[in-house]
Amino acid sequence: MIGQLGLGGAEKQLVLLARGLSDRGVRTHLLVMFEKGAREKELEGSGVRLVELGFTRRTGKGAWWSSRANLRAFGRLVAFLRAERPQVLQAFLFHSYVLAAPAARLARVPVLLAGRRSLGFYKAGNTLALAVERIATRWTDFLVANAAAIADEVRREERVPAAKISVIPNGMRPEEFRIAEPAAVDTALPVVLCVANLAAHKGHRHLLDACAALRQAGTPCTLVLIGEGPEGAELRRTARRLDLDVRFLGARTDVSGYLARADAVVLPSLSEGSSNAVAEAMAAGRPVVATAVGGTPELLGDRGVLVPPADPAALAEALGRVLGDPDAAAALGRSARAWALANLTADVMVDRYLALYRRLLAERGRR
Repeated sequence: MIGQLGLGGAEKQLVLLARGLSDRGVRTHLLVMFEKGAREKELEGSGVRLVELGFTRRTGKGAWWSSRANLRAFGRLVAFLRAERPQVLQAFLFHSYVLAAPAARLARVPVLLAGRRSLGFYKAGNTLALAVERIATRWTDFLVANAAAIADEVRREERVPAAKISVIPNGMRPEEFRIAEPAAVDTALPVVLCVANLAAHKGHRHLLDACAALRQAGTPCTLVLIGEGPEGAELRRTARRLDLDVRFLGARTDVSGYLARADAVVLPSLSEGSSNAVAEAMAAGRPVVATAVGGTPELLGDRGVLVPPADPAALAEALGRVLGDPDAAAALGRSARAWALANLTADVMVDRYLALYRRLLAERGRR
């Protein structure tokens, strides 16, 4: 169960999990709260049944959770669970798991899991969200984080017992390990690629400052940004002010060609869970420079270059080293790819989830 099926990382992982479970003979439904989205077509031919629940995103006076339409949608969710009698319900992201918890109890679903996929900065100071989440967590059988940093924060900040949460890293499709034909980027400069929503917490403004410092140091580059978001207009103004060569490509699904074209991949996030963008760059064998936040150090280790967040000087220095030493950069890329092949395939991820489901159901049967 999830809010929608857009191009975000959580949506990608849920689709991979649903397809993998169906491939293994598990009857699988994917419940969508609000609307479907671009990833719907990735379920074609999978055997996964897509179910739209019909929640609406009302804001302001008459919040979304109290509207009549959403109360009816919640009733449909409970009725669906009672009719289908799933053994396991897994909810991804905040809106999904705070509603899945009461619905699963009302429908007597044997096992409910909630996925924790980001650090809790977005809930800081929101006492209502924190209170609702704590109630939902008490009604949830098990939590799954996609990075140890996230699991550690949940245990520390929410006092969740260690036995109630485990870590299953993100997975990737087989095609993401295939080396694509490089995309056409018309430039004679080194290409630095960043794949991230244009949101403040992704740290793009520090990346632009780093690129300006690189140019001043004699290593100008072409920066390719894939993603869109609320910071887009301001970032475009900043790029013009700094006179940088920045290509804003918007949201795209054909990332593999740009990964193959990139001389370096960068993620300047101020906060991060477990980054799909970093994992995809590793699978493609590209050298990665990223900030040491959230689960990124677990992914990169010594297979990439880690820098402090919000530090353009350190980011510029690291990018300069990677761009200035192609042999060392290629060695980083080979090491990252080998580790990703061993640890980050979709098959590995799905098998870990399936083993967890079976263990929790067996424990439930012994109660």
